[in-house]
Amino acid sequence: MTLFPKFKKMRDGVNVICEQRLLQQVNNLVLNSEVCTGCGICVEACPEEAIALGLVGATRRGAVGYAAPVDIDEVKCSYCGVCVVMCPFNALTLKIDGEERLPIVEKEGFPQYDMVADIDDEKCVRCTICEEVCPREAIVRDVPEYEGAKEGAKERQEALKSKITFKVDDEKCTLCGICGAVCPAIDVKHKAFTAESGKVEGEVVWDESRCDACKVCVELCPEECITVEREVIEGKKLPGEVDIDQKMCCTCTWCSRNCPTEAITVEKLFEGDIEFFPEKCPGGCSTCVEVCPANAIYLPTPQKASDMKGKIEPTIAVNKDYCILCGACVNACPGEDIIRLHRTGVRVKGKETDLFNKIKEKLCTPRTSKVKEDTPGSVQLKMMEKA
Repeated sequence: MTLFPKFKKMRDGVNVICEQRLLQQVNNLVLNSEVCTGCGICVEACPEEAIALGLVGATRRGAVGYAAPVDIDEVKCSYCGVCVVMCPFNALTLKIDGEERLPIVEKEGFPQYDMVADIDDEKCVRCTICEEVCPREAIVRDVPEYEGAKEGAKERQEALKSKITFKVDDEKCTLCGICGAVCPAIDVKHKAFTAESGKVEGEVVWDESRCDACKVCVELCPEECITVEREVIEGKKLPGEVDIDQKMCCTCTWCSRNCPTEAITVEKLFEGDIEFFPEKCPGGCSTCVEVCPANAIYLPTPQKASDMKGKIEPTIAVNKDYCILCGACVNACPGEDIIRLHRTGVRVKGKETDLFNKIKEKLCTPRTSKVKEDTPGSVQLKMMEKA
């Protein structure tokens, strides 16, 4: 009986943990099954062929809770870290004696993705568009909340650092009290009314901290004796900062294409093309829509019969501007030849090793979905000849 190495696979919440226990070292490859999209890039990257596609569509849609989109053979795995480097969604982590490490990078100098996802702070106006359109929750928005967005949050006048001046023409002011009645920043204080003076006396007290220079008091003053001016003394945008969590970013470009000030730069990790053949899609499945990590696939809005003019109404479509060519849709599609994927390049930095070039060749091989399953519970792809 061999004492070492010892192997074990266990599940801890959403994590699937593969363990290799050596005499003086413990290796753990951790797969976050919730983050994993089933893109299959790790399958093609693994030099030991220790990773296989699982039931991608079923697991991603929540129909199967006992499995992950990919299955790792803990015995065949060499715990080199290639799959960790190549996963574009950071769903895999390799730990050696509890410390995150990548032996393939440390010992052999394996290239890594050339990630370009940046926000120009000077151009950014701290709006919420990038955060709202991001399908991966990759936008880190450290900006104070104000009363317009959340009840009980900061008052809107705190959004800008400014100097407000408030003046009352005492000769014109009748101390009528209208300004104080409508504005919490103004208090019209009357002195005690006495027969001795026989008139209304007092003063208008202004609280700068509560004034937002709305000028309602100016407009309502019947004597036109109030003047309010506001001068912005520091910046004309919200305080705080907005950043991109590059571990969460999938380079879909939703944020960069929709940024109103063009403050965001994102470069996709993969080059190539994807084609959908809706005439082959039975419709109603929508698996590809649900598994797409970039929110690039959609069910087209139904068209009027009068507008179709004999054409077949498409049941599925993809916006190529946002597609990241990850391949999750191809792996999840239960039909055949409905989706075809052809990558032509991968953005990496560092020396491209022989192993990487072999992986790149696999990744750039055109492929399409395949109905037949030679191995129950395992998804297979139909590889196509390169054009």
